[in-house]
Amino acid sequence: MGRLYVIMGKSAVGKDSLYCSLIDRNPALKTVVPYTTRPIRTGEVEGKEYHFVTESELEKMRQQGRIVECRRYYTVHGPWYYFTVDDGQLDFSGDGQYVIISTLEGFEKLRAFYGKEHVVPVYIEVEEFMRLERALEREKQQPEPCVAELCRRFLADEEDFSEERLRIAGVEERIQNHVFEEALKKIEELIGRG
Repeated sequence: MGRLYVIMGKSAVGKDSLYCSLIDRNPALKTVVPYTTRPIRTGEVEGKEYHFVTESELEKMRQQGRIVECRRYYTVHGPWYYFTVDDGQLDFSGDGQYVIISTLEGFEKLRAFYGKEHVVPVYIEVEEFMRLERALEREKQQPEPCVAELCRRFLADEEDFSEERLRIAGVEERIQNHVFEEALKKIEELIGRG
């Protein structure tokens, strides 16, 4: 049976790095590219991390009934949307194994849309001070670093990924990303059990 593994966690826990290494080491895994209206970051590639679209393109897809899940974040730059589109990337009729990066809210909506039997959580954690250090380093690399946006994301994560919300969503297993290779192996084991 096909499954979608949803990699999620607070900002700067290493989701993108784990995702990229997972794909590189497991070529049979299929990726699902989500969409966003936020500006592309340094080092990102259109169609790899995200499809970067305008709000009017989002609205057109919404009118067509193609939006599976959509989240809006109020940033210091204005609202940014992150969403998944029913665009043919997912096909659970076979044994395909898919992977995507999303949020807890996104995971819940994906699971509601595709079914619990097809959507599996992969929750990544890291110690808070390490997470903050990683976030600061990443922000420094941006063309226009914005400490206010970094702080907003950091604080919003506390609510978005609260223990209560994780419990309600049924996220029990946690993967610690203090040692990258160990975290990657645990994700591979989880997918191997699927």
